[in-house]
Amino acid sequence: MKKYFFLLLLCSFFSCGKKESNHDIIALNFAKNVTELIQEVDQLKALVASDAKLSTIQNQFLKARNSYKKMEWMSEYYYPAVSKSINGPAIPEFEENDGITVPPEGFQVVEEFLFPKYDTLTKSDLEVELGVLRSNLNRLQKVSEQTTLTDSFIFDALRLEIFRMISLGITGFDSPLALHSLPEAKVVLESIEKVVSLYENNNSKNYKAIIATLSKGKKYLDTHIDFASFDRAYFIKTVANPLSKQLFAFQKNASIPFPEETRGLKTTAQTLFDKDAFDIEAFNGFPDYKTTPEKIALGKKLFNDPILSGNNTRSCASCHHSDLAFTDGLEQTISLDGKTKVKRNTPTLMNIAFQRAFFYDSKVSYLEDQAVAVITNEIEMHGSLEKSVKALQKDKKYVAEFKKAFPKNEINEFGIKNALASYVRSLSQYNSKFDEYMRDEVEFSTDEKAGFNLFAGKAKCATCHFIPLTNGTVPPNFMKTESEILGVPNRHNYLDADLGKYELTQAEIHRNSFKTPTIRNIELTAPYMHNGVFKTLEEVIDFYNKGGGIGLGFKVPNQTLPEDQLLLSDKEKKQLIAFMKTLTDKRN
Repeated sequence: MKKYFFLLLLCSFFSCGKKESNHDIIALNFAKNVTELIQEVDQLKALVASDAKLSTIQNQFLKARNSYKKMEWMSEYYYPAVSKSINGPAIPEFEENDGITVPPEGFQVVEEFLFPKYDTLTKSDLEVELGVLRSNLNRLQKVSEQTTLTDSFIFDALRLEIFRMISLGITGFDSPLALHSLPEAKVVLESIEKVVSLYENNNSKNYKAIIATLSKGKKYLDTHIDFASFDRAYFIKTVANPLSKQLFAFQKNASIPFPEETRGLKTTAQTLFDKDAFDIEAFNGFPDYKTTPEKIALGKKLFNDPILSGNNTRSCASCHHSDLAFTDGLEQTISLDGKTKVKRNTPTLMNIAFQRAFFYDSKVSYLEDQAVAVITNEIEMHGSLEKSVKALQKDKKYVAEFKKAFPKNEINEFGIKNALASYVRSLSQYNSKFDEYMRDEVEFSTDEKAGFNLFAGKAKCATCHFIPLTNGTVPPNFMKTESEILGVPNRHNYLDADLGKYELTQAEIHRNSFKTPTIRNIELTAPYMHNGVFKTLEEVIDFYNKGGGIGLGFKVPNQTLPEDQLLLSDKEKKQLIAFMKTLTDKRN
């Protein structure tokens, strides 16, 4: 009996029970991080309440932000709705289903009270926002209590965090006034290291490579702390891209499966800049009608055929010229009657497939609906899909081509718009010099590299034209395409009268709001803006450099573009243009 008691004692002493798993450790660390963050926010609230020195309050705010960044990779992945309320952009949102405007909340709202300076007259409002933030942290604590972790999701979340750091972190998107992005990037790398270290035994060779890259990144961030001069091109190419590749390799070699999920950025994307990083079908609202070579060929023929217009005189190609990146070079194109003008500038069709909204006012969500809206518009094509079906059914060549593209269906209205949409999707190539540079296939000139660093840094372009798509589709989930209020002038130097998205929603926050378009192929798509008011890239940059419409003296109370001047030198403007020209796709 004593023998068995001794064995039981030994077993208890050496923890013969189940060993704590990586998942248990990660969940425990997350819970600790949430508690720490709550304590930091409580300390910030106390400092504000006691009217502490501004520097003390600001430092505590940054400390709290760092606490959030420690756990951002998991918070954003598992609890996106709550995370948005904690660190979403400081702009209101319109809930279209309910017809209400929802005010912003979280760190970025608090940041606007404290940076660059704090007006004590707003103290009560600040305390309200801090209370809201505190409540949302309580929500996070509550929803995280019952979470099932898997290795597959953990590594997916880590790579997405790297992509988030590239596109929303070091660009200053989520720290627009405090410009605390670089210290926060280091915290992100530290958080990744802490998680990966739990898996060291799964793959020691790949683990060492990851740790070496993380060490390199942390050292670089320690010694390059100035936001304006930070070399983002170097950091992305020598730290962020290698790191996401190494995490991919680690996961693959450790036989950790990749999530089987269809989404905009593929779960198997090794970097943001892989040639096949994005899944075109994930942006397709009709998953049973995938893009095929046969549909593309049919769509191209329809695109160039005036048979879809009401009077058989105008095709899609009439206003979308392939040599101008599918624009027409006009401020506004001439309408079908040959006399009046279409309301807005003709947008490019190249590289627009990776968006969640189309037209300047974001009135449709799918390319199929975009095609229909143009064909049936009275002043653009004044066509009818019903009549087009009848006309196409009389053409033996079209009958044969539709049969190839849609073997199970006769010629119908959906087939027309799906074929056109398939052709437009095929125009998203991502084979520009910029893409090749990020894939280490070519080098940039000194000015091109400096221009990219301005684009993603001081000039703040990448806070609306997100890397790598350079449109308003928000990374790294790419589920929403944003609109902005810039205060664009008309040709007479008054605020343009076009109300944009407001005409659809009647929401005041959408007055003069227009979708953020891609700036891929921008050197080919002049004139610029929804009304074609700017003829050159130099004019566009000058507009932003002055602070948009407010900088020009217009009354734009809801302007989302920061009104502060960018203070770009003439040399910097030229460098910015040099970079933007690297976004021109190669002609096949």
